[in-house]
Amino acid sequence: MQGKVEICGVNTAKLKVLTNEETIDLLRRSKGGDMAAREKLIRGNLRLVLSVIQKFLGRGENPDDLFQVGCVGLIKAIDGFDLNQPVRFSTYGVPMIVGEIRRYLRDNSSIRVSRSMRDTAYKVMQVREKLMAETQREPTVEQIAKALDLPREEVVFAMDAIVEPVSLYDPIYDQGGDALCVMDQVKDTRNTDESWLEHLALKDAVDRLGERERRILALRFYEGKTQMEVSNEVGISQAQVSRLEKNALNAIRKHL
Repeated sequence: MQGKVEICGVNTAKLKVLTNEETIDLLRRSKGGDMAAREKLIRGNLRLVLSVIQKFLGRGENPDDLFQVGCVGLIKAIDGFDLNQPVRFSTYGVPMIVGEIRRYLRDNSSIRVSRSMRDTAYKVMQVREKLMAETQREPTVEQIAKALDLPREEVVFAMDAIVEPVSLYDPIYDQGGDALCVMDQVKDTRNTDESWLEHLALKDAVDRLGERERRILALRFYEGKTQMEVSNEVGISQAQVSRLEKNALNAIRKHL
């Protein structure tokens, strides 16, 4: 969103910022039914929404969508704010906006997770934070499971379920040259173009052997039999098996 001035039709460069006194006055009038004050209050806090969604960029989500969802959180914050509490509106509003955006990202994730699994995951997070505050160290899975009276496996599955998926193209190292991406660390080193070509070349080399040589190699290297067992099955001496096997392998190496 760097350099983006307009978002959802709103010129972010001209967003007004309300003082705390103006915000309280508009909140009071809005709760009294003044719709014009409510509209002014929403517009006066759009910069708050803008500052929150900056933290959620880089996940491939459309900034306009995040901004709209953040505005829903802002409106919920306006409706739920208690004027009798000695709290600034921004202090109350930011967690509401963040919560709305997280709910949107969770429900619109490309990986679908059941509602019960998500509920368990957020209980796990709450208990984890509580235990960390009490013990000043990272709690173990067993401690969290015991606190929730859940099987250890269910806690592990729940924690894994809400981990944000990582793009294969996310850079993990960059020192001025070509960036090293996740794909470079998890790529398949076996089923590559090179191994595929080697497999074809090996098959062609084996097809060039005589039928007896192919049978000896199959018995030796696919079935794992000894030269003596092969000699008994093929009906030739062990010395002949050894010689034919050696000639066959040399022919394959020469072809490759």
